[in-house]
Amino acid sequence: MSVAPAHKEVFGRLYHSVWNERRLEFIDKIIAKSHALGDPTLSGGAVGPAAYRRQVERLLNGLPDLKFDIDETLSEEDKLVVAWTITGTHRGEFLGIPATNKKISVSGITINQIADGKILESTVQWDVLSLMQQLGVAVPLKLDALAASAASPRQQKTGTCPSGHWLF
Repeated sequence: MSVAPAHKEVFGRLYHSVWNERRLEFIDKIIAKSHALGDPTLSGGAVGPAAYRRQVERLLNGLPDLKFDIDETLSEEDKLVVAWTITGTHRGEFLGIPATNKKISVSGITINQIADGKILESTVQWDVLSLMQQLGVAVPLKLDALAASAASPRQQKTGTCPSGHWLF
C-alpha cells in the first residue's frame, strides 16, 4: 500500500480516525465545503462536510461495529483511490432494512479528489447486492442457471464449466 506523502494525512484521518475510531470532528478538517459525495445508495446530491457526516452516521447506525480494512491504494496527482472491505454486524436500521444481527463483509472502491489537504469529491462504488444477499433480503443469483437460459443454441450444446465460463 502506497499513499503519496501529500495524501497520507488525509488518508489516515479519513479511514483510521473518522471511520475506525469514530472521531467525527475530523470530518470538518478534511472534507471541503463543496465536497460532492457520489454513492449508489444516496439519492440526490450530498454536498459538504454535513452530508458526509450524515453518511458516516447512517452506516454506523446500521453497523455500529463497522470497520474499514484497506486492501489497496493508488495515489497520483490529485487522486487517492482506495480499495476497501468493510465488516460489521447489522444491528440497526440500514437502507430501510431493520436489524438482522447478521455479520457482513462488503468490498468497494472510493476515488477521492484532494486539493490543499481537503477532499473535494468522493465517488464510491460498492457491492450493494452482496450486502443485500448477506442480510437475507436478496436471493443469491444462480449464475449457471442464468447463463444457460441466456445461451445461444451453440452455447447450449457446448455448455459451461463449473466456474460458469463457456466451453466451445
